[in-house]
Amino acid sequence: MLNYSNVITEEKSYTGLQMKEIKPIMKLIIRGKKREFLSAIGKSLNLLLPTEANTSSRSDKLTALWLSPDEWMIYCNKISSFDNNEYEIENLLNKNISKMNLGAVTNVTDQFVLINIKGDKIFDLFATGSPFNFNDFRKKEGSVTQTILAKIDVIIHNQNKNEVNLFVRRSFSQHLFSWMNDSASRL
Repeated sequence: MLNYSNVITEEKSYTGLQMKEIKPIMKLIIRGKKREFLSAIGKSLNLLLPTEANTSSRSDKLTALWLSPDEWMIYCNKISSFDNNEYEIENLLNKNISKMNLGAVTNVTDQFVLINIKGDKIFDLFATGSPFNFNDFRKKEGSVTQTILAKIDVIIHNQNKNEVNLFVRRSFSQHLFSWMNDSASRL
């Protein structure tokens, strides 16, 4: 049984900015190179993995983020049950990918915290703590980047013009959220 504990227990709202943790959301890292791997993923999930750098693909249930030429993060679009950490998608991928020696499937649900950020000042906030130039990124819905924010590694997924999902390792999430609160209050 899942013993999920929230790291970020509060939601914050500022003029032009709202931030909150979305929990629990299933997150998997999948790795593979072979054509059979890509085909098996497509058949198993009814989702084509993005093959272009820094992009994503989406179905009704899942979103896939390109992380490297042979690595993707897949996360559920809906909140999972609080009392169960048994994911049928993970079991299906283990059966069709790992056991067939096509690639690797790793559950990172508890490793990464998902922070949803909405508002028209998202990229102003990011600019105060990241060396990444968000000018083109902010215009491309579905774009993905791995960068540094307040000296912390993050994965940012541009949902649309005024909404992003930010993935951060659990051990750094409270510090990052505190930094975002402080920085947002000064915008």
